[in-house]
Amino acid sequence: MENDPSRRRQSISLTPVAKGLENMGADFLESLEEGQLPGSDLSATEIRSNWSEAAPKRFSRWRNLQPALRARSFCREHMQLFRWISTGLLCTAFAAFLLVACLLDFQRALALFVLTCVVLTFLGHRLLKRFLGPKLRRFLKPQDHPRLLLWFKRGLALAAFLGLVLWLSLDTSRRPEQLVSFAGICVFIALLFACSKHHCAVSWRAVSWGLGLQFVLGLLVIRTEPGFIAFQWLGEQIRIFLSYTEAGSSFVFGEALVKDVFAFQVLPIIVFFSCVISVLYHVGLMQWVILKIAWLMQVTMDTTATETLSVAGNIFVSQTEAPLLIRPYLADMTLSEVHVVMTGGYATIAGSLLGAYISFGIDATSLIAASVMAAPCALALSKLVYPEVEESKFRREEGLKLTYGDAQNLIEAASTGAAISVKVVANIAANLIAFLAVLDFINAALSWLGDMVDVQGLSFQVICSYILRPVAFLMGVVWEDCPVVAELLGIKLFLNEFVAYQELSKYKQRRLAGVEEWVGDRKQWISIRAEVLTTFALCGFANFSSIGIMLGGLTSMVPQRKSDFSQIVLRALFTGACVSLVNACMAGILYVPRGAEVDCMSLLNMTLSSSSFEIYQCCREAFQSINPEFSPEALDNCCRFYNHTICA
Repeated sequence: MENDPSRRRQSISLTPVAKGLENMGADFLESLEEGQLPGSDLSATEIRSNWSEAAPKRFSRWRNLQPALRARSFCREHMQLFRWISTGLLCTAFAAFLLVACLLDFQRALALFVLTCVVLTFLGHRLLKRFLGPKLRRFLKPQDHPRLLLWFKRGLALAAFLGLVLWLSLDTSRRPEQLVSFAGICVFIALLFACSKHHCAVSWRAVSWGLGLQFVLGLLVIRTEPGFIAFQWLGEQIRIFLSYTEAGSSFVFGEALVKDVFAFQVLPIIVFFSCVISVLYHVGLMQWVILKIAWLMQVTMDTTATETLSVAGNIFVSQTEAPLLIRPYLADMTLSEVHVVMTGGYATIAGSLLGAYISFGIDATSLIAASVMAAPCALALSKLVYPEVEESKFRREEGLKLTYGDAQNLIEAASTGAAISVKVVANIAANLIAFLAVLDFINAALSWLGDMVDVQGLSFQVICSYILRPVAFLMGVVWEDCPVVAELLGIKLFLNEFVAYQELSKYKQRRLAGVEEWVGDRKQWISIRAEVLTTFALCGFANFSSIGIMLGGLTSMVPQRKSDFSQIVLRALFTGACVSLVNACMAGILYVPRGAEVDCMSLLNMTLSSSSFEIYQCCREAFQSINPEFSPEALDNCCRFYNHTICA
């Protein structure tokens, strides 16, 4: 027994052993906390009683550690209480800050107040779902009344149909062009149904609910004043947020290049936005928003969890990044579900490119609305073209898990997002160089061929303006603007939407500058309504150059399904293009002119240094006016900027 103490004393050494524990001291303290020494089957009390005479000084340090051990044990036992106290203090501090901000200037604090209300609403919904969810489901679940439920659904559908007819008859009486947009939706849906893979298996519930959600979202954003103001504010905040890109790009490239060169002005925005999206993914905010949107569409449209999540993700990320959300399940998805994944990718644009298009001067409200409205429409039209005839394994989302990326912290997430965007920026720059060069070559070749038969000015844009002019008219565009809109649709379909939005921004800049509407037989700008509808129609990746991107992205995830992807990719491309057109038609039904009327008499009597769209409108009214309502000074101002017979 005399050798035992020495053997035990050696076993409690705090020096690292060969196997290399990182913190032997922490393990030793934990064993003391449990009342037992490491390497021994005896309790610390028994060992202390055996060693009380042999080693009183050695254990004096352990006695000194007892208060720290007790504090550590107390913290562990009351950790939940400490968390509640910390959360309560933070919430109290935030409430006090919000109250002070609202009292000082409520208009300035309105955005923070609205965001707080939104967060509280979702937290309240979460608590109600946790505590009252099962009871509400049992109460709302139909019990032994299937016939009553059937008649309720039929009555609801009939009421919705009659409400739509009544609303159209009343609303279009003042703006008949809205009926053209409604007819366009009917034509595109009939065309897609004619191309359906399985006509008898179409789920009209998914189609009707998808178009209904799209209509409600459009009504909220375009027609209602609060929704329009909210999305206008959101677009303005995004524009301000993206302006911070100049700090980094000016430091790297210099202010002169950032202000004058397109590549250094627009492409860095993609790097910044990609970095932010990556951080939001890492903290889980993006997944939370996607799940909420997917839940709404899945409950109403009765679609599967995987396809709905992918379409919801396409609102924020690109056609190759959204499938990453459901990558583990792609191998077992049905062809109809894969078709939805592809259609969602073709019908929407990435959040990073959204920032680039806003920097062009494209209306941010229309871009955001188009991205959101395209999601339910893509799901609906995809189920119309390729209905589900197989048994899906993913009817519910309980078994699905969304990934949070491989980043270990926020800094790595931000760095990874910026690094990934470099490939996107390089791809965009290369495509712009290649496509614009090819387009110029094609136009030169067509012009050369046209000159041989005395056809002057033949180009790719001219051909598209004739072929796609009926499509532009069905969107609700006035006939005189149809050639320009048809050109942009052709550029988007055969080249890409980036080039098309760049051309649209040039037309918008000419309009805002007050340029003459016609120069010879060439229209220099289009109306505001045509600009809005074109913004909706161009919002999507549906072009032939995206086929390789889509196939390459999905095949890299699931190589064994390459033949399935190749089989349906063209059908998905056609469906995605029609989604953007139906989206534009829906905007055409809901669009109303906004903005206060300009007092032309006061405007033209002022000293004018440059022209604008408002000045052009007033001058055109003055030139066409029969009665001498406008003073000679007003007409002189107009003649400074525009040529007219009255000026002679």
